[in-house]
Amino acid sequence: MRQVTSADGTPIAVFETGAGDPVVIVNGAFSTAHDAEGLAHALAEGGFRAVTYDRRARGESGDTPPFTPQREAEDLAAVIASTGAESAVLGHSSGAVLALFAASLGTPVRHLFLSEPPFHFGEGDPAPDFVDRLQAAVDEGRAADAVMLFQREGVGLPDDVIAQIRQSPLFETLLPLARSTVYDATLTRDLSTPTPDMLAIPAPVTILCGELTFPMLSAAAERLASELAGAELLVMPESVMHRLDATAAARVVSERLT
Repeated sequence: MRQVTSADGTPIAVFETGAGDPVVIVNGAFSTAHDAEGLAHALAEGGFRAVTYDRRARGESGDTPPFTPQREAEDLAAVIASTGAESAVLGHSSGAVLALFAASLGTPVRHLFLSEPPFHFGEGDPAPDFVDRLQAAVDEGRAADAVMLFQREGVGLPDDVIAQIRQSPLFETLLPLARSTVYDATLTRDLSTPTPDMLAIPAPVTILCGELTFPMLSAAAERLASELAGAELLVMPESVMHRLDATAAARVVSERLT
């Protein structure tokens, strides 16, 4: 592990696997750099230097309030700059939204790979007070409530599934990430619809979508591909229900970068 310092002074933990041209991985909600190890190893086996990092308020990274999406974009810019080379970026879920946003602010990227970005395009957004309720739960020390609230209203999981997760060993690993749910909810609220600058980035873009995934994500991928000039939409049968298949993703990256 090494650390880079973001523009606001926040330390960001960075991990590297393999050697070659860098590919920076940006995870989605409820995840740390550790959760991208499988993808990192697959990319490394394909001859790339896979760069993962803990987004702010997660894992080994720090946090500096107040949060804004631009600060997270600055975190990603610092990670990319630290590679010392022109980097491709592979973002999954909210990480894909963040990657596209960072590129729109001028962060140089070689190629963007956007896996199932949850753009709502202003339709079916969470309740207007969703972020405030998440923040209140975190501020009051109710991490479990924040996690379940995000699962219910941010992800859309049914109550019976949430109850099963609540009783599983997985739930305890989610509690330290409670604050980051506020950040993911803010990011996807503020960028429910891609900005004009996000739709005009000069870098090549490949949009990845599982063949079997949530309908909202399929619709978002298709609409983004139709509005982002020159973007490629690739349906991946290996990725199922919002889980990016590491081997297939590494193959796609290799086919487009080598």
